[in-house]
Amino acid sequence: MPQSPLNIAYMRAAGVSLAIDLASQVPRILHWGADLGEMDGPALQSLRLTAGTSVLNNAPDTPRVLSLWPTEHEGWSGTPSIAGHRGGTQTTPRLQLNHVHTEGGDAGGRLELGLTDLVSGVDIEATYTLTAEGLLEVESSSTSHLTDGPAFELNSIRTMLPLPARATEILDLTGKWSRERSPQRQPVRDGSHSRTVRRGKPGADSPYLMLVGTPGFGFRHGEVWGMHVAWSGNQQWFVERLPEGAGSYSAVLGGGELLQPGEIRLEHGGTYRAPKLVFAWSGQGTDGIADRFHENLRHRLLHPSSARPLVLNTWEAVYFDHDLDRLIELTDRAAELGIERLVLDDGWFHGRRDDSAGLGDWTVDAGIWPKGLHPLVDRIRSHGMQFGLWVEPEMVNLDSDIAREHPEWLLAPSEGVGLPSRRQFVLNIAREDSWQYLLKHLDQLVNEYSIDYLKWDHNRDLLEAVARGAGGDRPGVHAQTTALYALIDELKRRHPALEIESCSAGGARVDLGILDRTDRVWASDCNDPLERQSIQQWTSLLLPPELVGSHVGAPRSHTTGRVADLPIRLATSLFAHAGVEWDITRCGPEEMTALKAWGKLYREFRELIHTGRTVHADLSDPNTLLHGSVAADGKRALFSWVRLATSGFGQSGRVTFPGLEPDKRYRVRVRDELGPASLHQGAGPAWVEQALEGWVDIPGTVLANVGVPLPTLNPGHVMLFEVRSAE
Repeated sequence: MPQSPLNIAYMRAAGVSLAIDLASQVPRILHWGADLGEMDGPALQSLRLTAGTSVLNNAPDTPRVLSLWPTEHEGWSGTPSIAGHRGGTQTTPRLQLNHVHTEGGDAGGRLELGLTDLVSGVDIEATYTLTAEGLLEVESSSTSHLTDGPAFELNSIRTMLPLPARATEILDLTGKWSRERSPQRQPVRDGSHSRTVRRGKPGADSPYLMLVGTPGFGFRHGEVWGMHVAWSGNQQWFVERLPEGAGSYSAVLGGGELLQPGEIRLEHGGTYRAPKLVFAWSGQGTDGIADRFHENLRHRLLHPSSARPLVLNTWEAVYFDHDLDRLIELTDRAAELGIERLVLDDGWFHGRRDDSAGLGDWTVDAGIWPKGLHPLVDRIRSHGMQFGLWVEPEMVNLDSDIAREHPEWLLAPSEGVGLPSRRQFVLNIAREDSWQYLLKHLDQLVNEYSIDYLKWDHNRDLLEAVARGAGGDRPGVHAQTTALYALIDELKRRHPALEIESCSAGGARVDLGILDRTDRVWASDCNDPLERQSIQQWTSLLLPPELVGSHVGAPRSHTTGRVADLPIRLATSLFAHAGVEWDITRCGPEEMTALKAWGKLYREFRELIHTGRTVHADLSDPNTLLHGSVAADGKRALFSWVRLATSGFGQSGRVTFPGLEPDKRYRVRVRDELGPASLHQGAGPAWVEQALEGWVDIPGTVLANVGVPLPTLNPGHVMLFEVRSAE
């Protein structure tokens, strides 16, 4: 990465440029966004010159700046980058740059900064990495260097980047159990749009990805700036605008870990490592943001490299009824469908007949399993399937041996455990003894049964999450989160082939911190396909489909009570890491035939779906969806046309297929193996009728630029279109 004689660091990668002025007391960003191309000395100097601002009326006598770590000392009246104190004093940080290190190559780069707070005696190390995919990753740590006096009580460390005035709309996510990642939009206003997470995990209402863009930005259009907090504990996110602006910019986008009072106390030499924040820019809407995250995740060394196996999970098939004969029958029927991994869910361990007891006692219940899990595992292996097991290591029931023997292990106030949630409480895994207990039992289970996969659940929020101790109860979410990471890391070190799913009452722990060490997430407990279409659409802002579990449920949804036809249930799970969550021993011949066809279709297209670009069309009718997967070379694609509800539109008009290349010639056909789509009209457009019979030649300029009419489906129906290059 070049650092100019002007002392400006300039990085470029994948259509993104980042310029940072290193000449001032605290570095400041001159540009973050669209690629500016090669910048010589005069061009970089012009960035610095035009970063200067006016001296406003009734304002500081020198122009305000916005540094990388803004404080009141610079005239910044917004959220500070660092806050804390020593015994109630030394609360006005004055940061000073003390060292810089740059490195990089042709694609991206890395800038390491060392800052010292002359007031509090805290040193900050911050690293800004522009990845090959154009993401900006920011990591920082704070260390106390004072040898005497009280410890430094760290209240917060926040990273923020500037936003231009044209970024006027905020899009982030909210939700609840079984309706995770629901979008909400609002304008950028003066003050803070602040989201705080106090659940001890990201939560079903997680902001997930905070986006700010140009007016009306969509999936395929508009300029968008985004941020993700890669952390599995408490979080803070914000967009903030002051009337005086943010230096030469308008607002800031930032976040970090939400710390409780007294949670981080830095004695001499003590260090706090802040969670990684990941920032992204796109000039092509939110799909452009998703492209960067997907590509980055796929380049990880730990990213799943084998074909994602077709899964059957037993939960909605048998719940707590762990009868061996029934499970053997379920296994045999799964083998008929080509299922490649069978996961035994909750109910297998000591005393676990419902959700009121046994949680925390991670030994196989001899009363239900007199020969252990071996008879079932052997049957699964005989069919060539992998074996997976459900666990919830961070939780306990009070009616469990471990809670009775070790009440001090609870992450709860000494005065009492407080409110139950799902009749369970939290185990303080930051304690060395409880951590070792879990590692021992999980390690034994994986060894004894050669477990391929753990479904790792976390079903309740952390309320009053304090560690009991002789010195008094202390906040424990930060330590709990780092202990979780260490536990998974050690388990995977011992078992490198082991895969782990992050499940948390569905999709309440979906973040890049947990995905640094797990292999997929359970997006939601809701298998209702109409709800799932939206959940998966917004989950894909951050995660590629191979990391998102989606299962075919029973006709009547377990969570919504809605009845859905089989084709849309099958098609919805197809665009993810697919599986079955259904008692298929009760399926009739027609359902089994459809499931077999679906399994064959999944195996045919999973390489495309799990390596291609995930795309979404911007449609005028909110009751329709067009999404798909397009191969990196643009030569192959699979699209899903979905009708969620009726609308006032009698027909679609010309709809463009996103992600295809206008200069290519394509062939299109309808894939109807999952069953015919029900039409809300007499007949579909002529070209669709032909595509039902075989391939139809359509040039890319028509598919991608002009668009084609699509049939009006009845609500809850779907049509699949396969596209291939005709060249």
